Amino acid sequence: MREPPAKVCHVTHNHSSSEGGPVWPTGFRGYTGHGGLREQGDDISIVVSDRPAVSAAMFTKSLFAGPAVVLSRAHAAERRLRAVVTLAQNANVATGRQGAENAAEVVGRVAGLVGIPADEVLIGSTGVIGRPLPMDAIRGHFDHAAPHGTDAFTAAPLDVARAMMTTDTRPKTAVRTVGDARIVGIAKGVGMLEPDMATMLAYVVTDAAIAAADLDRALRTAVDRTFNCLSVDTDTSTSDTVAVLANGAAGPVDPTEFAAALADLCLDLTRQLASDGEGATKLLRVTVAGARDAAQARRVAKSIVNSPLVKSAVHGADPNWGRVLMAIGKNTEDRDIVPGRVTVAFGDTEVYPAEPTPDVLGKLTDAMRRSEVDIAVTLGIGDGEATVFGCDLSAGYVRINADYTT
Repeated sequence: MREPPAKVCHVTHNHSSSEGGPVWPTGFRGYTGHGGLREQGDDISIVVSDRPAVSAAMFTKSLFAGPAVVLSRAHAAERRLRAVVTLAQNANVATGRQGAENAAEVVGRVAGLVGIPADEVLIGSTGVIGRPLPMDAIRGHFDHAAPHGTDAFTAAPLDVARAMMTTDTRPKTAVRTVGDARIVGIAKGVGMLEPDMATMLAYVVTDAAIAAADLDRALRTAVDRTFNCLSVDTDTSTSDTVAVLANGAAGPVDPTEFAAALADLCLDLTRQLASDGEGATKLLRVTVAGARDAAQARRVAKSIVNSPLVKSAVHGADPNWGRVLMAIGKNTEDRDIVPGRVTVAFGDTEVYPAEPTPDVLGKLTDAMRRSEVDIAVTLGIGDGEATVFGCDLSAGYVRINADYTT
C-alpha cells in the first residue's frame, strides 16, 4: 500500500491567522454562534463559499443514519454543495419525522441566511442520540442572525472546529497547498469512532479548480486510506460525514498532485482524531505488511488496534506481545495466515517469533511509555499493506461514556 512521495507543500506562516490556526482558502468564510444545544459556548457553525463550488461527500453506512445524513446524501448527489452547517451536542438521530423536518428547517434557514438554494447546503449533527433538537432556541438564534447576513461570517477554521466539538479535548485543523491553491480541513470526533463510509465529521474546503469527478475520486481514495483506517472503540456512528468543497477561485491544479495533498491532509486529521480518542493518553499505530491484499492487511491491523487487551497493555506500557498474536488469530476466516510465517515487532524490536530477553523487555517497556506506540506485523503471504490508527484504553474512556448523558 505504499505510495510514491506526495508532491505537497505544507502551509507556511502567511496561511495562518494571528491565533496560529489556518485561514480559509479564497472565497470561503465561517460563522459560529450559540444556539442552545449546550449550556454555554458556540454550538452552531457554518462554512460557506461566496461562489459556486463542486463537491464530493461520503457518509456513514449505519442502518440508523440520522436525518442530517439522509438529507445531506440527497443534496450531495448533485456535487454542487456550497455550505456546511453543523449542530454540536445533539445527533438528532432516532427522532422520527419531526427530526427530519427539523433538519430540513435548519438547512432552509442557513440557505436563506447565505442566499443559496437549500439543496446546496450539507448538514452535520453530532452528539446525544434520541433527543429532539431544541428548535425554539435554534430558531431564536437564526432570527437574531438573519439581519446581519454573511457580515457575521468572521470565524476562522479553528473557531469552527472548536464549535463542532463534543467530547473532543482540542480542535482539529490541517492545511496543505497545491500550486496556488490551499486545502483546509477541520474535523471532530473522539468516541463512537470507527468510520465506515463516528461521531466523526470532517470537512475540507479548497480554492482549487478541479473537476467534480476528480474531486470525488480523490476523496474516496483518501478516505479509504485514512479515516477508514481509524478506530477508537470499534463503534460506527450514526452521523459520520466527510465532505470536500472546491470553488476554483485559485485556478486549476494537477489532479494527481491535488489527490496526494488531500490524502496527506486527511492523514494529518486522522492522527489528530486518534490521539485525542476519549480518555486517550497515547497514539497507537499498527502496520500490517506481507498480507494477501490491502483489505486483509487492514482487517488484521484493526483486529489489533481494536483489541481491549492490546489497548490496555499499551496504556500500561506492558509489552505483552501475546495479546497481539491473540488479535491476529481472531481472523479465523483468513486461513492463509500461518503462525510460522508471522512476525511481530514493537517499534524496531522483534518480539515474535524470537521471544525477547528480560533486558530487551525493559527497553520495550520504555518504548511503550512514549506518546506514540508502533506495532508492526508481517504475515508472509503477499505484498498487501495497511496502517491503522487508534489509541490506548484508559479509565478515562469509561468515565466519559458512563456519564455521557447524565
